[in-house]
Amino acid sequence: MLDPKLLRESPDLVRAAIAKKHLSVDLDAILALDTDWRNQLQKVEALRAQQKAANTDMAKLPKGSPEFVAKVAEMKAVSAQVKEGEVVLKDTEDRLKQALMTLPNLPHASVPEGRTPEENVVYATWGACEGLSPAAKPHWEIAGFDKLFDFARGAKVTGAGFPFYVGDGARIVRALLQFFLDEDAKAGYVEVNPPIFVNAASATATGQLPDKEGQMYEAVADGFYAVPTAEVPLTNFFRDEILDEASLPVKRCAYTPCFRREAGSYGKDVRGLNRLHQFDKVELLKWVHPSTSYDELDALRNDAENLLRKLELPYRVLLMCGGDLGFAQSKKYDIEVWSAGQQRWLEVSSCSNFETFQARRAQIRFRGKDGKPELVHTLNGSGLPVPRVLAALLENNLQSDGRVKIPAALVPYFGKEYLTFA
Repeated sequence: MLDPKLLRESPDLVRAAIAKKHLSVDLDAILALDTDWRNQLQKVEALRAQQKAANTDMAKLPKGSPEFVAKVAEMKAVSAQVKEGEVVLKDTEDRLKQALMTLPNLPHASVPEGRTPEENVVYATWGACEGLSPAAKPHWEIAGFDKLFDFARGAKVTGAGFPFYVGDGARIVRALLQFFLDEDAKAGYVEVNPPIFVNAASATATGQLPDKEGQMYEAVADGFYAVPTAEVPLTNFFRDEILDEASLPVKRCAYTPCFRREAGSYGKDVRGLNRLHQFDKVELLKWVHPSTSYDELDALRNDAENLLRKLELPYRVLLMCGGDLGFAQSKKYDIEVWSAGQQRWLEVSSCSNFETFQARRAQIRFRGKDGKPELVHTLNGSGLPVPRVLAALLENNLQSDGRVKIPAALVPYFGKEYLTFA
């Protein structure tokens, strides 16, 4: 959420930020609502002052005197006005809070202009994409793929996008997760095992609500949401708390299954492991001092890239343009891995700086040297998700005999140098 003071004092700056993200928001209506709220607050406060003055005057008068009786009548009349004004004020305040929730975060100055994904900027590349595997093919076309990754039975038991992982299929998933967690620990992240259901307050704090309701699975009777990413429970770990400045940055990682409805997904993007409704992912999260948050973002991105380098998977880093940045981010890098069988890039990580946007919603602060609480900056990134990393690993390392060569860094976790589908 944006600072209301910024909205009041620099509406043109906010207007330009909304334009850079190519989002449609009626800012004038929100400004008018804010003006109404402040005017109503001023009136209520004036009435409260009048009520307090009448009460003070009444205490000085003899009980039962004509002046005392007159003051009682005055105080009752003012009290009724205060109560009426407070009802109107509360309604306006609630509507203002909901309206403020519709305002996107401001993009950082370094975010490039652009409306569509095609206008994202290639920031960096690593590894050679050509000649990875002469035998490469889309992973779902590999002979025996469905023996280890059973989509048909998953669809029977639950629905499309909920596969079974069988035998070495399950084993390679577990190996990747343990590899990710171990490497993240080496990079200084403390592992957390969080809840996989969150309440509405948690989803609101991270920006899933009121923006992505249609993408989340909801337990309606309990008012809980299945986590779309571990970012949601992790960020809320420190909700309504004040951290010690000396403790910053705080770095955490977490593995969770993730649940996304992926409404509107279709075509080549949803084949095989490309896009699932349930998948496993390790998330990286940082709570940092505002003065270092963009250095910390670069370090976070490097931590995610390092996993792909150790898995020997070619990748590229995209700096997202304003129109493809997202509602809550100030700046975001997407990391895409090369898929030799599909001959395309697959997104495997988004590394984002939210500045104070999430922290203001969640009231996550630190106490500075002057003793005053100040909002932290929150950052997160995938470190990493299993399905698309696995898809690229299968395709890029497919041998002519149908086996998949396991990257050297993963062999100790998987226990074998080759994955076979027989």
